Amino acid sequence: MSISNAARSSFPTRKPDASPSLSAAALEVLAGLRRIEGNPFIIPGEKAGQPKADLKKPWAAVCKAAGLQRVRLHDLRHSFASIGAGASMGLPVIGKLLGHSQAATTHRYAHLDADPLRRAVETIGSTIDAAMRGENAGNVVALPKGKMR
Repeated sequence: MSISNAARSSFPTRKPDASPSLSAAALEVLAGLRRIEGNPFIIPGEKAGQPKADLKKPWAAVCKAAGLQRVRLHDLRHSFASIGAGASMGLPVIGKLLGHSQAATTHRYAHLDADPLRRAVETIGSTIDAAMRGENAGNVVALPKGKMR
């Protein structure tokens, strides 16, 4: 099943100016959920046409069905940010996806584990080492000899 751009914007949020960015896989899941006629929200609230304000009970049911313990709904946002940071997506992009207006907020969300940091330091170090040994000279810019102006 393919999800059109129109479907991508058909999932309302509580913030009128927010437009959620969802992956094709997430949209497929949401498109397959039963909906209540007249209520556009995925988890409808008590009042007609409103979202559910408190997600504690629905989240507890999800966790129980999935066999998860001590997982907060908010932990998913941190995992999302960490996966993006580990894939070198960049904090500005991740922040925009999460709806953050402050870079510091995104930085707190994007917990970098040692693996991406280790890969980064090894990549940088290997490039410098190769350049110093005269390998990969195509990536090295030679400086002119003589006086610098």
